[in-house]
Amino acid sequence: MSQSHQQPALSKCPGCDEPPAAGDLFCGACGYDLSAVPARPGDRPTMAITVPPAASGSEAVRWPAAAETDSSDVPAPVHRPSDLPGTDSGGRPLAEQEQEQVQEPGPLGAPEPSAVPVRHDDRAEPGGAEHSGDFALAAPDPRTAEHTAAAAAPAAGGKVCVACRSGRVDPDGYCENCGHAQPRERDHMEQELGSVAAVSDRGLRHHRNEDSFAVSSTALPDGSPAVVAIVCDGVSSASRPDEASAAAANAANESLLASLPRGTHPQQAMHEAIVAASEAVNALAQEPAGAMEHDAHRHQNAPACTLVGAVMAGELLIVGWVGDSRVYWVPEDRSRPTARLTEDDSWAAQMVAAGLMNEAEAYADERAHAITGWLGADAYELEPHTAAFKPDRPGLVVVCTDGLWNYAESAEEMAAAVPADAQEHPLRGAQVLVGHALDGGGHDNVTVALLPFAVRPQGAGSACETV
Repeated sequence: MSQSHQQPALSKCPGCDEPPAAGDLFCGACGYDLSAVPARPGDRPTMAITVPPAASGSEAVRWPAAAETDSSDVPAPVHRPSDLPGTDSGGRPLAEQEQEQVQEPGPLGAPEPSAVPVRHDDRAEPGGAEHSGDFALAAPDPRTAEHTAAAAAPAAGGKVCVACRSGRVDPDGYCENCGHAQPRERDHMEQELGSVAAVSDRGLRHHRNEDSFAVSSTALPDGSPAVVAIVCDGVSSASRPDEASAAAANAANESLLASLPRGTHPQQAMHEAIVAASEAVNALAQEPAGAMEHDAHRHQNAPACTLVGAVMAGELLIVGWVGDSRVYWVPEDRSRPTARLTEDDSWAAQMVAAGLMNEAEAYADERAHAITGWLGADAYELEPHTAAFKPDRPGLVVVCTDGLWNYAESAEEMAAAVPADAQEHPLRGAQVLVGHALDGGGHDNVTVALLPFAVRPQGAGSACETV
């Protein structure tokens, strides 16, 4: 026959603080199991800290005996361990720790010392310099810059976590300290080069940024400057669209930087740049045999992307494109007419050109953004489009992917979205335009490049004239 352990009488229920009736095994107010309450220990004796025994073969540590009085028969002062030179585990002098943590008891009724002791059961005093809602810590706060720099600095050349600002990022892109996944380099890119600037962002719906851009400047044979902006949009239904857009942007930019200083006409140079970009994308499809057999879910079609570019050389503005990325002209004087300088290679554009639909009807159709021209090994036929313009007044050239113009489709809507000071601050203007797309929903990757075009006024005329 088992015997129940006799529990001590409780003055109040641990669950609701109500006094239980004598002999109750459960609280009558909240039902707390009073038999589960362990007996309260009678005492918690203080354990003396002793010096560990010396190792065999060595003599024990000998502490010097403290004199009862000094030479003047005055009681000798008491020395604490912190009076000795040294530091604690946090690197602070022991004397400083003594001032913070150990206080001599003052006379009865005397005010407490002004130094605030370290506390573990309460918060810092309200209104104090250290009041942050956290408990005071005896050790250095690991969130401080000093601790981060000293204890969690990554190895030379390593990356610091963007979340905790202290952990090292492993090769897989995760913080070894907090486990936070790090943003990829292409998720958001910005570049400003003289009078040209570009911004690219992943958007709010895509898992990666499949856009790419290149901005650069060079000099023509006569010494006049030439500014280049290339924007590419990877085709998501193709394999490796991010690689395709990067390869096309780099190849087109390098081609222009090589041909313009040689004196090639800018429009011809743009045509050659698009051809070079197409060849770079085609080369991505030439993978070794068996390279894809281990990835059953990988797309089997060739990498592909669209391209749009602009070159400012002398008094000319040259644009070139394949696909549905666009170039807009926004005059500095907003009372002047704006213009879209490119025509989409898309299903909607074909319907409008054939007179089968108006523009509003065509772009409302779900097939509107199906492109009919692109760069890639499986393109039907490469047809680079180029056009030359000679603006007669200063303005802003907007080069962008459909991730932006989906939220500002007409030239008037794009001009309204461009900030008034974008001519003087193109990077800030590009940032505002990307923000406009993100505020609108950010359903696609967003990339935009801004090129301010400065000319001397030459009288009345259209904003741009096709050569």
